[in-house]
Amino acid sequence: MNPAGIVVVTYNSEEVIGECLDAALASGAEVVVVDNASEDRTLEEVRKRPGARLIANPWNRGFAAAVNQGIGALDHPQVLLLNPDAVLQGGLEALAGACGERTAAAGGKLVDQDGRVQAGFVVRRLPTPVSLAFEVLGMNRLWPGNPVNRHYRCRDLDLDLAAEVEQPAGAFLMIRREAWRELGGFDECFHPLWFEDVDFCRRARAAGYRVRYVPEAMARHQGGHSTVSMGWERRRLCWYDSLLRYSDKHFSRAAHRVMCLGVLVRSLVEAMKGIVVLGLPRAAAVHGRMVRLGLSRLAAGGGRASGHGLPRQGRRVKGNRHLW
Repeated sequence: MNPAGIVVVTYNSEEVIGECLDAALASGAEVVVVDNASEDRTLEEVRKRPGARLIANPWNRGFAAAVNQGIGALDHPQVLLLNPDAVLQGGLEALAGACGERTAAAGGKLVDQDGRVQAGFVVRRLPTPVSLAFEVLGMNRLWPGNPVNRHYRCRDLDLDLAAEVEQPAGAFLMIRREAWRELGGFDECFHPLWFEDVDFCRRARAAGYRVRYVPEAMARHQGGHSTVSMGWERRRLCWYDSLLRYSDKHFSRAAHRVMCLGVLVRSLVEAMKGIVVLGLPRAAAVHGRMVRLGLSRLAAGGGRASGHGLPRQGRRVKGNRHLW
């Protein structure tokens, strides 16, 4: 039996899932596809490849819940999480071998369509209140080379060398099943996506597990495929929602309040810009919802002092719409 299985979570992935599955099946691994109520022809593309087992959810359960479904459906000691827009190039055995005792996860090298390493994405350090504040306030857009951003995105690492790391990309991440079970799986409250893999790596390291980077394993990665169909309004709302959930769960109460204030400041500035500068009432309305999100989280308090920390069950979503 192959030492590892592969889980692919799909959502409107018709354009990319075929090449992804062809390469995954060619590796000899057992492949499980968990589909979150795609509205295109994703299911038809998967069914053209009978070697892949399909779990078709009737509603969008979110990425974390789908990952838990997929890993739970396999008996392998290691399971690779592979994005539908990632094409395995090789090194599956190296990833599985890296997930030995007390290693919870191992990530491989992701390259773009031209073969360039996706530096700044493939490996990052766990976010801190400062690094997320720079992200929220737009500092990294204005000054991409600032020292906080360089440290967070591991610009000091040689990505051709294996290393113990903090947070490999969830797009190409091997998980040790034993660690996944001990940690309670992925936290399904990060819905529909973002920060669930970061949260898992943080909890793994806190429990004494190691996380590794294995450059011998490689996948060609398009990036951002599943989020394009969400539309920019929903992408922004979901990203900020998950960011504040992460902050609530892992940062102190004071740091969490600072994060909420950062979201409020950025949202107010963007809302005013949408109305006054761009004349876009739609943009202003979206950022107005972000203001309400920040205010509600600020009023709730939160932070580690609230006792948050264990994985929590996600919420059911009607169709593909998140219920705010």
